[in-house]
Amino acid sequence: MLRSTVRDRPSIPARYRDSALFVLLAILFGGSFVAIKTGLRELPPVLFAGLRFDLAAVTLLGYIAFTRPRSTWLPRTPGDFVGIGMAALFLIALNNGLLFLGQGATTPAAASVMYGLNPILAPVFAWWLLGERLSWLGALGIGVALSGVILIVQPSPSTFTDASAIGQLLVLGAAAAVALGSVLLQRVSPGMDSTPLTAWAMAVGAVLLHTASLLIGEPPTAVIGIGPETIASILAVGIPSTAVAYAIYFGLIKRIGPVRANLVAYVVPIFAALMGWVLLGSAVSLWTFVGFLVVVAGFVLIERETLRAELRRLYRRLDGTALSSQTPPCDD
Repeated sequence: MLRSTVRDRPSIPARYRDSALFVLLAILFGGSFVAIKTGLRELPPVLFAGLRFDLAAVTLLGYIAFTRPRSTWLPRTPGDFVGIGMAALFLIALNNGLLFLGQGATTPAAASVMYGLNPILAPVFAWWLLGERLSWLGALGIGVALSGVILIVQPSPSTFTDASAIGQLLVLGAAAAVALGSVLLQRVSPGMDSTPLTAWAMAVGAVLLHTASLLIGEPPTAVIGIGPETIASILAVGIPSTAVAYAIYFGLIKRIGPVRANLVAYVVPIFAALMGWVLLGSAVSLWTFVGFLVVVAGFVLIERETLRAELRRLYRRLDGTALSSQTPPCDD
């Protein structure tokens, strides 16, 4: 009896589930900035990125091993192996390696704007590799959302000086790696579920990051004697902001596509600013609120068809409720 009750319980529509996961992803990615800033005080950037995915891979693989049959989480087809390789190289190693290096050489404001180019690059790669075309209203919406990000971070002309140009190029490289990698992952279309694919990509990406860390001369002994704040930052970044967040992100790429999934880069600065205010006491200016409204306006333009369909469903539901309440009861 209990089984039939659980089976008959109405499920959450996929469109609502993915919207909630999108917001949760933005919160998790936004919260990582505070922890990353703390960890970089004692750890070299690429080594820190490698440790992040060491912990995340072990956590996610352990969870999968205990909750799923072995046959469901091992890669089997060539598409599975290629998908893991693509994700490990572009979405894990290049993205995080370049991003962590770039953040150390430029200001957070300039880095946020450069990384915010990711949703602009994704439609270009999608058009090139998948044949997907973006309407002019969708392109306008992306531009409006980017302007909202600029209002939130408010980079001054001094943040884009020649002294930080290398750092900005590194962050731009990270944004390009995410955009290209997410599109390639959809093109490959691996058959395995997104959660185990994420875990294996993290494990391979961690190996690539540690290799890169050694090649650029970062001392692996830097992890010896780190303080409790740095340990806490590794745990905070590695589990909620990586193991959980990347599993959500890879799932969204598979279900809603890379262009829409990468729009999370526009929402992350909003939650990063809010969490900086809550956790670090950073001031939230009026421009943060204005920028948030501009980002929302951009999303309305991008997702106008989805919103229009939801409004139609809501109207029909309300109209049907009103008609049923006006129908007089039948006399027996």
